[in-house]
Amino acid sequence: MTGLFITLEGPEGAGKSTNREYLAERLRAEGIEVLLTREPGGTPLAERIREVLLTPGDEQMNPDTELLLVFAARAQHLAEVIRPALARGAVVICDRFTDSTYAYQGGGRGLSLERIATLETFVQGDLRPDLTLVFDLPVEVGMARATARGRLDRFELETRVFFEAVRSAFLKRAEADPARYYLLDAAQPLTQVQQCIDALLPKLVERVRG
Repeated sequence: MTGLFITLEGPEGAGKSTNREYLAERLRAEGIEVLLTREPGGTPLAERIREVLLTPGDEQMNPDTELLLVFAARAQHLAEVIRPALARGAVVICDRFTDSTYAYQGGGRGLSLERIATLETFVQGDLRPDLTLVFDLPVEVGMARATARGRLDRFELETRVFFEAVRSAFLKRAEADPARYYLLDAAQPLTQVQQCIDALLPKLVERVRG
């Protein structure tokens, strides 16, 4: 077996966490080791950075500070969790990864994509996801779902314009590399979304088993 790195991306309310669990269950039913994790977070230190990033506060966070914190958490996550799991042949399923950085800090905040790419190479080396599932849905649907969950975090409090830019960034990245990205319509019923995930399973299992 060889390790496989799968990331789930998309805007707020897209159902990434629910579908991450579903995909993990299906792979485990095939006897495959699966590690579930998330970003920002995944280790105790990275989770503390996540708390700083997501908690609303009186002081406005500078976009560069936000970007550097995201990659600081990612460096810890990669060293402690992701790389060791891949090395032992596990499938790592991560709720958000660097595509979210390009979408939120690049698309939403307007930071230089070149600057993000420089940090990506510095922190990750040549490691990139093997497969990225992009859960797409209209901004108003995602915002309504996020609001229905309860208290909003610092990102969920952003404007519609911000989230339109985030969505556009995800779609552009998926369009630019169809070999790595798999686009799902997350506005459709959950059962239909999971049917799309089921269609991917045979190839994923084959790839893991080599």
